[in-house]
Amino acid sequence: MQPEQRPQHEPEGPAEYLTVAAEGVHETEVNRSRFLCALAPAATEAEAQEFIARVRKQHPGANHNCSAYVIGADASIQKANDDGEPGGTAGVPMLQMLLRREVRYAVAVVTRYFGGVKLGAGGLIRAYGGAVGEALDAVGTVTRRRFRLVTVTVGHERAGRLENDLRATGREVREVRYGAEVTIELGLPGAEVAEFRRWLADATAGAAHVEVGGEAFGTV
Repeated sequence: MQPEQRPQHEPEGPAEYLTVAAEGVHETEVNRSRFLCALAPAATEAEAQEFIARVRKQHPGANHNCSAYVIGADASIQKANDDGEPGGTAGVPMLQMLLRREVRYAVAVVTRYFGGVKLGAGGLIRAYGGAVGEALDAVGTVTRRRFRLVTVTVGHERAGRLENDLRATGREVREVRYGAEVTIELGLPGAEVAEFRRWLADATAGAAHVEVGGEAFGTV
């Protein structure tokens, strides 16, 4: 569960969220029309827009490249684009599927190659929303949880045992750096910082220094 830096413009919000596990594409077919749903995690709105542009470039001959994205652990940024389909029949159901599945920091692009059979408004809504839902099942999602970054500085004579104790007690060691002293970086749930200070003082007889840094998200 390696912590990752919190996206720069993310407001305070939920302590955890779901996002897309990785970039991926899943294809469905409805009445001879092909629907290719490309999914990707996106830390910012700019990243989402770049992904949309990349998928469009990959499918210049498609009838439509509809898109939706949700940015922010609290879903503060939501955008949908029908790309020529009747209003509200493509991008909106895609966005609603992301929100219904509680997926955040993610972008979806559904590329449609028309198969000659018109689906009607209801059929389009089901097809585009369903394409995103099936793609989420195929690609998978992960939970990210908020952590406080904590840096511990300790002498070489205590560092090895302390690192072992940290790992043995289930604390996530993010990085270990060796210099004049040894620096160990951890990701801790914010509520555990005070308790961790007390534990560390006992474990090192007060010989370790603790510095509490910013926040990050890590994959559970």
